Order: sequence, then C-alpha cells, then structure tokens
Amino acid sequence: MTTTASPEISPQAPSASNTYTSLGAAWIPLAALCLAFFVEMVDNTLLSIALPTIGRDLGGGTTALQWVTGAYSLTFGGLLLTAGSMADRLGRRRVLLVGLTVFGLMSLTVVAVSETWQLIALRAGLGLAAAAMAPITNSLVFRLFEDQALRMRAMTVMIMVGMSGFVLGPLLGGTALAHIDWQWLLLINAPIALIAGIGVRLGVPADRRQDLTDDTLDLPGAVLSVITIGLACYSLTSGIEYGWLSLPTLAAIAGAVAGAVAFVRHERRSAAPMLDLKLFSNGTVRGATIAQAGTAIAMASVMFGLILHFQYAYGWSPVRAGLANLPMIATMLAATPLSEWLVRRFGHRIACLVGAGFLAGSLAGLAWGVDHGYAAIAVAMVGMTIGLRTIMTICAIALVDAMPANRTSIGTALNDTAQEVGTSIGTALVGTLIAALVTTRLPAGTWSHDLVASFFHGERITYAIVAVVVGLVAAGGALTLTDSRSTEEPA
Repeated sequence: MTTTASPEISPQAPSASNTYTSLGAAWIPLAALCLAFFVEMVDNTLLSIALPTIGRDLGGGTTALQWVTGAYSLTFGGLLLTAGSMADRLGRRRVLLVGLTVFGLMSLTVVAVSETWQLIALRAGLGLAAAAMAPITNSLVFRLFEDQALRMRAMTVMIMVGMSGFVLGPLLGGTALAHIDWQWLLLINAPIALIAGIGVRLGVPADRRQDLTDDTLDLPGAVLSVITIGLACYSLTSGIEYGWLSLPTLAAIAGAVAGAVAFVRHERRSAAPMLDLKLFSNGTVRGATIAQAGTAIAMASVMFGLILHFQYAYGWSPVRAGLANLPMIATMLAATPLSEWLVRRFGHRIACLVGAGFLAGSLAGLAWGVDHGYAAIAVAMVGMTIGLRTIMTICAIALVDAMPANRTSIGTALNDTAQEVGTSIGTALVGTLIAALVTTRLPAGTWSHDLVASFFHGERITYAIVAVVVGLVAAGGALTLTDSRSTEEPA
C-alpha cells in the first residue's frame, strides 16, 4: 500500500513508494508535468498564426503550409498508443525524459531551416516527441497522489493548462510575431523542455519494476496502429482539401479501414497485445473513451469555427481574437467546485450526463448566438467549458482507474488518442459544413455584408448539427460509466 511522505523524506523528492498529501507539497513535479503538457499542446496551434509569415520567408504554397501544422498532428495522433505502450514497458518517467530531451533538441534545429519541406520534417519529428510526452504526463499525475480527490484536482490543473495552451497558441504566437522572428516560436521550446525535465527528474519518483509490464513490445500492433490512426486523421484533412470523393481521400479511408481490421485481428491473436481489446468489455473504458471523443469534437469545432468568426467575420486582430477565448480558460478553473459536487452527489454517470447536456445546450446556444454579438457567444463558451471540465476530468480519472496498474500509460494514451481523433473529426466537420454552406475559399481582408450574412447562416446550421452529434456521442459514452464517487474525501 502506498504511504504518505514521512518527515525523513523530502516532499520534493519522494521515494517510489511515497505519494504527496497536497498539491502544494507536489508543486515541483506537478509544475514540471504541467509545463510538459502545456508545451506539447501549445505547439498544436502556435504556428497557425505565423503561416503567412512562414510562407513569405520560405516560399511555401498553401498545401505546404497546411502540412506545417498537419505533420505535427498526424505523427502526434498516430504514435500516442505506441508511446503509451512503450512507457508501460520501459518506464514512464524514463520515456517522458527522453521525449522532453528530443523535443527540446529538435526545436533548436529550426535555425537551420531554409525550405518548407525541412520545416514540415521538423514538425513531424516534434509530433513524434510530443507523443512520447502526452500520455505519460497524465499517467504520472496518478503516481503523485494516492487520494482520489487530489488526483481529480491535479487532473483539473493539467487539463486547464493543456486547454490553455491549445487556446492561447494563436494569441501567444500573434503577440510574439509583433516583436520577434517566427523561428523563436519553436526555439522557446528548448528552455521550457529543459526546465520541465529538471522538475520531472527531481520530483517524480523513479519507475519501479513491479509497476511495469514485462510483456514484449508489440511491434506489428504499433505499426498497424500508426497506419490506422494516421490515415484516419489524414482522410479528414484530405476531405476538406481535396473533396470527400477525391482519390487521396478515398484511398486514405480505405487504408484506415484495412489497417483497423488488421489491427483488431492481430491484437486478438497476439499473446502480448499492445492494446488488449478485452478492456473494452469494461463499460468504464468504453464509455470514457467515447465521451472524451465527444468533448474533443465540441472543443475543436468551436475553436476552429470561432477563429474564423472573430478574425474574418468580425475583422479582429489575432491578439484580440485570442483574448476573446479567455472565458473558456477562466471557467475551466471556476467550474471545479461544481464538477466535484456533481460527482460526489450523483456519481460519474450522472455527472457526465449533466456535462453532456451542458455541451449540447451550449452548442445549440452558440448556433443562436453567432449573429447576436460577442456577449451571447461568451455565454455559450462558458456553458460549454463547464461541460468540458466535467467530462474531461471525470473520464480521464475513470479510464486510468479502470486500467490494470501496469497499463496506466496505455490508458492515458487511449484517452489522448480519443481526443486527438475527436479533434480531427470536429475540425473536419466544421470545415466541411462551412465549405458546403458558405464558400470553399474564405477571402482575406474585409468581408462584404452578404458574405458575413452567409457565414452567420452557415454557422447556425453547423453548430446545430454539431450540438446533436456531440450530445449523442458524449451522452452515449456517459451512459456506460459507473456511479462511482471516487472524488470523495477520505473519512
């Protein structure tokens, strides 16, 4: 049984059998893990605001610039399960430290980039390193605390930091570009990774052999998972760029389906599968994964749609558009007492159903509010964030709790993979609907009154459809959860 830190052992560096008794005592490792999570999330969106500048400097076309951001997402999403599987075998802290080191060193190579293809390759490498960090940061939070209430609060901090990175990426990038060259947006990763690595090394206990699995690494399963998830994510991007009936899109869809079938067949036959498919017979694992995908669809849909709304329809600057998203970040923290009360009072299932109601209701409200001014949009953002906060934290904890002790990294990898796939679906859904309802190419500069009116009409229909999709997905996942009240304070 795990014990709390004794006076003889510094709370800043517990032994492998020790846990912290408060968030304050764990500030060094928690801050380090949050920093690692922040940098990998902010890198998802940081360069989006700099694409026009990068295009001018490197001479890249539209398709090449899309791959500057797409390469990171594809390697990141495709390798999450593989990285989680490796961490459960080789050691979670060890893999995280390697990921941070590679992430920091690769970021320094941006000074040698002179062509677009080099930047695309660098972004793909950064996505690979980030995949080695993402599932492990959340998994290690569980090692810091034995008490479930502290775990939930720590996960709240982690999710808020990660979401802040995703939301603030364009704001930070836009502000920085007014004073520095775009290369610094990647160079800054190096000192951040160094600081995070030092904090992890000092504050997170080393891996214990008994906490890891001795199964051999399932290389065929890893390859098939990368092919399946990578092609699935690419097919959604390709559908927007080339059309849903185009050869690249159809080929990617066919490849993803074939990869998925081969992956399932292999995992069922393997003596040491990378992802034991029997885990999905557990309603908590199945439901939490589905519900997390629902939250990602909602968040990506709103983030992608509102970036267009604020910067194009309203004509706001990138900095002002980034600031407009701050209600989501503030609500993420303010909603903590409500979410914890829902879990203590009703349990995971009902609390997540309430969260699904907030998500669907706020998206429906957004469908009405897009042409009623920023105040209406902000209210919808607040409601949506309450739903996100409730579902994301509960499902992350429930999913890892439902995993065997030596499979926690693959559990968090599954959690992150569901969110990455949901993000791709949400972005593709909004992009496709806007293209179909408004125009395939949104013009830069000041929009005409007719185009703005057409865009608002397209948004109303889009968010109404997304509200139905997210409501069904999130609620469907929530229904299979248990009535656990695992965030209750111990007696």
